[in-house]
Amino acid sequence: MRSYPVNSPQAAARIVALTVFADGDIGDAEIAWLDRLVVHEQLGLTRHELQAVLDTFCEDLLSSDQLKWADACPVDERTLADLMGEIQDPALRLKLLRLCVELAEVDARVHEGESMVLVAAVEHWGLHREMFRPSSRS
Repeated sequence: MRSYPVNSPQAAARIVALTVFADGDIGDAEIAWLDRLVVHEQLGLTRHELQAVLDTFCEDLLSSDQLKWADACPVDERTLADLMGEIQDPALRLKLLRLCVELAEVDARVHEGESMVLVAAVEHWGLHREMFRPSSRS
């Protein structure tokens, strides 16, 4: 699994990619949601750069022993911790958590893998209290 600089747009985009891949299916609703909310701009990337992060993350999963779609999450706990560790800025953590919650809910069902990613984010980033605060869009 390649690494990115801490708090970089690519590291942030990979957390979004992890949420996209966590249910084992990249659905049209998820892609439309990424476009509708202009997630690439929110992360400081172009649309092409976000797509490149999605593609390279998928390549990393395929080239490692990580990808087992029968599992609830496409990465093991250590890799999940490493990915979460690349995000250290509190504001970026909160932004990503909110984006990933919305992304997980876009198909009206939070899959077990998506739930595992969200729980890992909350635990690794210490955002337990934030889960109970309304988002700024409410």
